[in-house]
Amino acid sequence: MESVFEIPFEGERLNAWRIGAAAAPPVLYVHGATFPSRLAVGYRFDGLSWADDLVARGFQVWGFDFLGYGRSSRPAGENGPAGRSEDAARQIEAVLGVMREAGVRADIRVIAHSWGCVPAQIAAARGRVHRLALFGPIVRRDGQVMPQPREPWRLVRAANQHRRFVEDVPAGAAPVLSERHFALWAADYLASDPDAAERDPPAVRVPAGPAADIMALWSGTALYDPGAVRCPTLIVRGEWDSLTTDEDAGRLYRGLGAAAKWDVKIARATHLAHLEAARFELYAAVAAFLELPGGM
Repeated sequence: MESVFEIPFEGERLNAWRIGAAAAPPVLYVHGATFPSRLAVGYRFDGLSWADDLVARGFQVWGFDFLGYGRSSRPAGENGPAGRSEDAARQIEAVLGVMREAGVRADIRVIAHSWGCVPAQIAAARGRVHRLALFGPIVRRDGQVMPQPREPWRLVRAANQHRRFVEDVPAGAAPVLSERHFALWAADYLASDPDAAERDPPAVRVPAGPAADIMALWSGTALYDPGAVRCPTLIVRGEWDSLTTDEDAGRLYRGLGAAAKWDVKIARATHLAHLEAARFELYAAVAAFLELPGGM
């Protein structure tokens, strides 16, 4: 049974949820730049989600939506891109505080995806996290300066999401997500924004801050210090992930301050491996890290 929490945050409201036994080891999922937690760790393909898998392995799972996503408040306006990483890190810390008030064990594990790995590392560096799994983390690159969004929000269509499932798959390789599964997920994705259907074409409005953070990182700006992350850390990524390349993962791995750290690559998977055919390999790799006292 799912428990729901409404968490006050600077005049707004964060929506969080929990499944699994209250006495079980706690796991918090931190979503990425374009879709909320229930469309990620909580999404059921053929009746099973990543959260369900973790519960079956003996964990309790928490998820939440950053401001501007899913069931959390959608602030009316901002000066510049909304939802930058430092603000997002404070939202993570607010959820961690509520988890502790709810009586969870002190050893909170965090799984973060994509851009969500940036605020998750900021929060972990402040000593609030027992163990950290970084799935498809966005890493600083020494590339050319890239343009950053200036508006508070941006619109994402189902077609934009579909492109992400196909653009990194090599020619001739089998699709990583069936059209049937994508059609179901895309309908629920558009439904996650109550105003999506009123736009032409239908689109979900998301904060532009994550995109601004990604462009800043790829332009060489250090938005966080991986050396300050000292808890055991897993980097896990898809073989075909162009957003987290071998070079990216190597740079992050070398920069992490954690004494215990691992880098795992999932075969035949892209940046969205948690929604793809290889998701069960991802589940197993992350669970192996979470389950063992000393890591993997």
